[in-house]
Amino acid sequence: MTADLPDHFAAGQVVSVLTTQPLDRPLDYLAPDGGCHMGAFVQVPLGPRQVSGVVWGPGAGDFPREKLRAVARVLDVAPMREEMREFLIRAGAYTLTPLPAMLRLATRAPGLGAPPSMQKVYALGHREPDRMTPARQKVLAVLEEFDGAVFAQTELAEAAGVSTSVIKGLVAQGAVEERAAPRDLPYPHLDPARRGKPLTDSQRAAADHLRAGIAARQYGTTLLRGVTGSGKTEVYLESVAACLSQGRQALVLLPEIALSAEFLKRVEARFGAKPAEWHSGVTQTERRRAWKMVGQGEAQLVVGARSALFLPYRDLGLIVVDEEHDTSYKQEDGVLYNARDMAVLRASLTQGRVVLASATPSLESWVNAKAGKYDRIDLTDRFGAAVLPRMAAIDMRREALERARWISPTLKGAIRDRLEKGEQSLLFLNRRGFAPVTICRACGEQIGCDHCDARMVEHRFLKRLVCHQCGESKPVPEACPSCEVEGKLAPVGPGVERLTEEAETLFPEARIATLSSDLFSSARALKAGVEAIAQGGADIIVGTQLVAKGHNFPLLTLVGVIDADLGLQGSDLRAAERTFQLMRQVAGRAGRQDRPGEALLQTFQPEHPVIRAILFGDETEFWDAEAAARQAAGVPPFGRMAGIILSAGREEDAFAAAQTLVRNDGALRRAGAQVLGPAAAPIARIRGRHRVRLLVRAPKGAPLQQAVADWIAPMRLPRDTRLSVDIDPQSFL
Repeated sequence: MTADLPDHFAAGQVVSVLTTQPLDRPLDYLAPDGGCHMGAFVQVPLGPRQVSGVVWGPGAGDFPREKLRAVARVLDVAPMREEMREFLIRAGAYTLTPLPAMLRLATRAPGLGAPPSMQKVYALGHREPDRMTPARQKVLAVLEEFDGAVFAQTELAEAAGVSTSVIKGLVAQGAVEERAAPRDLPYPHLDPARRGKPLTDSQRAAADHLRAGIAARQYGTTLLRGVTGSGKTEVYLESVAACLSQGRQALVLLPEIALSAEFLKRVEARFGAKPAEWHSGVTQTERRRAWKMVGQGEAQLVVGARSALFLPYRDLGLIVVDEEHDTSYKQEDGVLYNARDMAVLRASLTQGRVVLASATPSLESWVNAKAGKYDRIDLTDRFGAAVLPRMAAIDMRREALERARWISPTLKGAIRDRLEKGEQSLLFLNRRGFAPVTICRACGEQIGCDHCDARMVEHRFLKRLVCHQCGESKPVPEACPSCEVEGKLAPVGPGVERLTEEAETLFPEARIATLSSDLFSSARALKAGVEAIAQGGADIIVGTQLVAKGHNFPLLTLVGVIDADLGLQGSDLRAAERTFQLMRQVAGRAGRQDRPGEALLQTFQPEHPVIRAILFGDETEFWDAEAAARQAAGVPPFGRMAGIILSAGREEDAFAAAQTLVRNDGALRRAGAQVLGPAAAPIARIRGRHRVRLLVRAPKGAPLQQAVADWIAPMRLPRDTRLSVDIDPQSFL
């Protein structure tokens, strides 16, 4: 605890409470009877309501004491530790996010104020109901889907979309089991001394390096770069074991929920029990349990999504960011942060270690390793008998492709060969839905979203058109909404659903599975689908980038990339990097066991430098060339950027606010920064709001956050105009 701040406040003492409400500062309250500790989670009166907050320090004392209200209740949870408060302050300062919004990130668990007690929970029973109704079937389907999880009654009713009386009826018949259970139980003990899998010499050397870092009990970051299938997971699990053996906690971040099922099995095999989970696929009951047990030190290891960084760890000694290059680590709404960067900040405050694992690192991590800011470990060989797949381009200019077909004759022959051998093939296309555009052949109208400047994507499996920006959906119309002519609407271009339809036509005897996030009702269903494929439940897999994220399909020996040129379009400064990463990652799904693999890339630009680098180039050469190009342009990671989005119900209001900012850019110029724009955002309207974008560029060492904060502080926005700041933007939409 900082020396000049008290650890405990006596009853009646004035304390400062940071609430989760959108206020510009903490508020003063009187400590309750019995007093309270620094960092205590509390409920306080705010107007007629009770709101949540944290005791942030001594009161400011600038409000008459006789008008102060008392803290209503101190919650029975572990107080927020000093390093967690510092993390929220520094993360908020970096991302220019108000502290109340940061605190909301750190308190996203239900029922934190509930007293310790027993509760009734519900699980799948062992009997069939005497009569099955649609409502009863929904309840049983939810319990089966979550495979052994327990629910509170209202939570189960909400998940199934039924009334609680349906659950009570199933309990009476033994189809659902009612139990009494403590609200929150510690997690089973993980045994770090349990023997792991045998390691190769290179894996052992890498694990020894990571263990030495853990033993030092000092902050440090290591880039663990290994080709796909090289056994990075087993290596960093050894660092987890070293961390747990010190009595400290560890966190493993995964980019995709569907990866967690296989990973949890590996953790259980290595340590003898399952860890805590934190992601959108766990029940609210489990979220509360995880939050509380992490704070009490009763959860040794957490496996989770990016928001798991904001759990109240008691002694966090290690953070692993698996697939650290993945763009899903960037939060693109609400608080705009990059979990990879925030992991480094969090560990630096707890004297912990960070392991950034990837076969294709982000350029930021690559440059930091080259500069000596991070250690780097390379695993260059696949584990066991597996070898890297052979990669080749299919020059689509030379293929005799039928109209409205996307699988070339060459790729078709390769798939046929795999079917005859009993092996799996993967067709990769990074487009969800059936077709990206639906056009009227009578008038040329492209069906767009009513609320966004975006084309609606046909999802034929759902029989709907969907906007991928705002989520709006509507049935596929019979007639054109513009000219009202029937029978002239036609899909243009392929999505994975259309590719599935083509594969079914070409290979009618094959079992075909489609992996796309749109086609699964829940995270659990997605994980079950991935597991079924891994066990041989499909001959041909059609998938989006979801399949590139670390899945292990033992029978998969062929990867066919339908449109390798797709990511090279547009002006994104990271286009080359992301295309290289995605192609190498998806190609790495092939031949991960003892059968040789092959990756075929369909391209109209086989001579493109990025395509050549993917196929033949030295990866080090590619990263160094990409770094040199970015450095010459003065863009990240060799320069600083901030994106500013102004949105309003009327386009002219958004542009007017942007022009006002541009005219008053003195704070930026004094910091050596410049502002570009304003311009309509690439997707200029989302959810009915018009969007105008500004881009701030600054030299590497410039105080960008302070300059931007000083720049926007005097701005008085009209009531309907909103401004958001994205430090280090990853997307320019």
